[in-house]
Amino acid sequence: RTPEQAYKAVVSTQSTGGRECISLCVGQAGVQLGNSLWELYLQEHGIGNDGVLSDEIKVANQRIFENAYDTIFMATETGQLVPRSISVDLEPTVCDEVRTGDLGNLFHPDQIISGKEDAANCYARGFYTLGHSMMESVMEQVRRQAEACDRLQSFFVFHSFGGGTGSGFMSLLMDSVASEYNKKSRLACAIYPSPRIATAIVEPYNAVLLTHTSMENMDVVFLMDNEAMYRICRARLNIERPSYNNINQLIAQVASCITCSLRFSGALNVDLSEFQTNLVPFPRIHYPVSAMGPIRTPEQAYHENITCSKITEQAFSQDNLFLQCVPSRGRYMACGLLYRGDVMPSDVNTAISNIKQKRDVQFVSWCPTGFKVGINHRQPVTVPGSENAITNSSVCVLSNNTAIGEAWEVLDQKFDKLWNKRAFVHWYVNECMEEGEFSEARENLAHLEEDYHSAFQMGKDDVDDDDGASTATGFY
Repeated sequence: RTPEQAYKAVVSTQSTGGRECISLCVGQAGVQLGNSLWELYLQEHGIGNDGVLSDEIKVANQRIFENAYDTIFMATETGQLVPRSISVDLEPTVCDEVRTGDLGNLFHPDQIISGKEDAANCYARGFYTLGHSMMESVMEQVRRQAEACDRLQSFFVFHSFGGGTGSGFMSLLMDSVASEYNKKSRLACAIYPSPRIATAIVEPYNAVLLTHTSMENMDVVFLMDNEAMYRICRARLNIERPSYNNINQLIAQVASCITCSLRFSGALNVDLSEFQTNLVPFPRIHYPVSAMGPIRTPEQAYHENITCSKITEQAFSQDNLFLQCVPSRGRYMACGLLYRGDVMPSDVNTAISNIKQKRDVQFVSWCPTGFKVGINHRQPVTVPGSENAITNSSVCVLSNNTAIGEAWEVLDQKFDKLWNKRAFVHWYVNECMEEGEFSEARENLAHLEEDYHSAFQMGKDDVDDDDGASTATGFY
């Protein structure tokens, strides 16, 4: 091995945390999002860009070091902390940016895998032709990462629905991961096609095919779209022309909240497997949306005082939702509230009681409790240069609402317009894909729409309209 590989050779030691999470960043969107997430992780744990933790910080935070870092980092012979992460793209441009960027020395060379030919926004190229040629090398790295874990809990995937690699190769990869590690949780933060903004004409094809092939292989998929993120950056952060970096930093905050309980202690911790148990009422309806509060500029933070009730109310606002849909048109089937920082359980009780009184927050009648709550004492942080202000407390809302069905309807309508004319289909057929797969995928998505509609109708029948909220008396 090379000196660089030796420097990052993993030491076989006993883990103290024992709930490892492996990140899989697929495609351009996934790799860039993963890069922003690891920048945030380093800030939260006090680690340098080279993965080295100073002795002073290690001694001062010995307990935190032993119980937190092992979840997402691996220790090496030289004391460096290497992320439990794999970044994959079929073309080298984005991966080269990571290799030569600020975090280039953080990753093991084998953890960043790139091909030589782009998927060209074609699902079939990522799933059939180019994807198969890279599959074995990627799965070999997945197995190495899994073998370095004492008690692997989950895979956390970052990708987009519309790209060729993010849709095609991601489907192929998760099919193999689900086959070899079927007992492990598989979660994803996915960039969903926006209603009015698209980076590729064939985006509807890729998204529908991805949803069809990966529906059985994913446990929970948190949906976000660029249009909603642009709106948040403009309205909340006063960014006139938001960049992908601004968007990725906000999504990284959500991903950090999801894994926070694995890394830090709290009054009420939430395990990753609990998301599947509490947010997915039916196997096929596993696409929650996320929101955060507070999202504000440093100037606003200087003149405002926040409370638990205030940040909770802001997080339930449609303006803070990371997906373009209208929750008030549907009903909540399940909702997770992940609090961080200076938050007391009594304050959470009060905040949730206030939310239940809102007319536009209604739950289905068959869900008597409605809320899953997590409280972590670690205060949120931001990366240097972030437009989002540092706060003493924050909340991340993960909700499964029947209104998400409208987002699937918009996607299916776009698909139908292309498919009715068989436009661009020949590019997929030329990559060894059969036309029948389009019809099968569209039929599956039609059933998914029906699932959301049925959940809404079931929840609408017996709802107590007097208080406009859930009939529950508690929220745990």
